[in-house]
Amino acid sequence: MPVIQRVVKPKTRKGKKALLSREPKIIEDAKQTLFIKGSRSSETLNSCVKDLYDLKKPDARMMQKKNNILPFEDVTPLEQFSRKLSSSLFVFTSHNKKHPNSLIVGRMFDNSLLDMVEFGVQEYEGLAKFKVDKVSMGIKPILIFNGELFEHNRDYSRIKSLLVDLFQRDNVENIRLQGLEHTLSFTAIDNKIQVRSYRILLKKSGSRIPRIELEEIGPRMELIVRRTKLASDDLYKQACKKPKELKVKKKKNISKDTLGTMHGKIHMGKQRIQSIQTRKMKGLKKTMGEKKAERKRRSNQEDGMEAKRSRTDGDAVEG
Repeated sequence: MPVIQRVVKPKTRKGKKALLSREPKIIEDAKQTLFIKGSRSSETLNSCVKDLYDLKKPDARMMQKKNNILPFEDVTPLEQFSRKLSSSLFVFTSHNKKHPNSLIVGRMFDNSLLDMVEFGVQEYEGLAKFKVDKVSMGIKPILIFNGELFEHNRDYSRIKSLLVDLFQRDNVENIRLQGLEHTLSFTAIDNKIQVRSYRILLKKSGSRIPRIELEEIGPRMELIVRRTKLASDDLYKQACKKPKELKVKKKKNISKDTLGTMHGKIHMGKQRIQSIQTRKMKGLKKTMGEKKAERKRRSNQEDGMEAKRSRTDGDAVEG
């Protein structure tokens, strides 16, 4: 039986503005993340979610009430929260005897679930345990992924894409060196993903390029991959499809190298040098002396040929 969707018509100017902000855009805003608490939790999960929320601010929203939701059994409540609060990403916490310290990370496409992964949090150390200076709020982090699993394993490749969506912010065209303050490192080993967070320190090196040092600021944890619910390849391809306005038109015979230098190719026809007329230029014309020398040379050649011919005739008569 087909589902009939209710068409919402705004009654006020503010409502119309809110509906327009939810419509698809050519260049989307930064993705909002919704942090949702399950019916049961633990101190480790509470500390972990608080630190992740601090790293995501201001592109995040924390729900204070507990919710009796089982995402892998019924994801409908999460889809409703995502639609109502305009959040395409969610982080759900759950704790029980069978799945302790569960951190479920997922993302939506067209207000429906696209990908969802359940992680088990182990060996967690929060931001408060590292007594060092922290990074500024809203800073765009550098994401580093180590391990062959992220490249050769389909599930881990999709997890990498999910983590990129979770921690990235607005797209930027130019990067300022002093703006590189924070980096997140993800290392895939066996069935674990080690998460480390560092503050980038720019030290003097005696040249224009500074010396880079990393100072761990937390949080530090190990994520155990437990359950996954990933979209099919066709749906994932549809979700990654770019609008025509954002596609760069390819120019023929123009390419760029790794340094951004533009190179062009010119295709020329076959050059027939022997048939090219080059005598019409004034600078290439022969002088009078060259013409006289050439006439004299031709005359000598003709005289020599005539003498040789006469000697041949004389020898024939004598014979």
